[in-house]
Amino acid sequence: MNIYIITGASKGIGKAIAEELLEDENNRVVGVSRTNSIKHENYRHQPLDFSDIEAVEHNLQKVFISYPEAQKLVLINNAGVLGDIGYVGENMQNEMFQFVFDVNVVVPAMLMNTFLQVYQQHQAQKVVVNVSSGAGKHPIDGWASYCASKAAIDMLSQTVQLEQDKRGSGVKIYALSPGVVDTGMQGQIRESDASRFSTVEKFRDYKAKGELASPEEVGSKIVNFLHNTDKYREVIVSVRDM
Repeated sequence: MNIYIITGASKGIGKAIAEELLEDENNRVVGVSRTNSIKHENYRHQPLDFSDIEAVEHNLQKVFISYPEAQKLVLINNAGVLGDIGYVGENMQNEMFQFVFDVNVVVPAMLMNTFLQVYQQHQAQKVVVNVSSGAGKHPIDGWASYCASKAAIDMLSQTVQLEQDKRGSGVKIYALSPGVVDTGMQGQIRESDASRFSTVEKFRDYKAKGELASPEEVGSKIVNFLHNTDKYREVIVSVRDM
């Protein structure tokens, strides 16, 4: 039996990953999100609002329950938010930085920390995938909070992998960039004002020209990656290279 814990599994890439994994009767999927859109006998939904840190802390034990028969334990930190698009010092609200970092960095760090604590002695293969972004490697005007949060996820993943290597745990940590995918976040991007985001037309062209990958296409590549993690030695990985 393989256990996959996926945040943001109610839509987009997270839902696509969950649905493909559920095609294998040996897999059990735990979806962690505010709402639920999946009905399957091997699927369990755990409601959580990642903007409420206190509630997340109080409900972690419901996410990471005992799976003594599991052969593989996987945490996929997929949920994320773009936040408001705008220039720092002009039209950004201070509380938006906290919101973006809570959802994109703090909660994934809490989940990863608890995953490693709870399953430390478990003999199953253990993998953590933190969904990152090219925006964490290249600055994009108007996206300061999002870019910074994804850069933090990349460094967090690399640091935790270094720690696991020093402990000889065998746990594998990845920061995976899915590329440009046709999700709700892309819709938000296309609706931006050019005065707050200078390259908005490029993203509108992605949609108009059919250059956005579908969540199902990307989800399938990520599932294939999950089945072949032994082939990937670097922490930072991209769907584009798969």
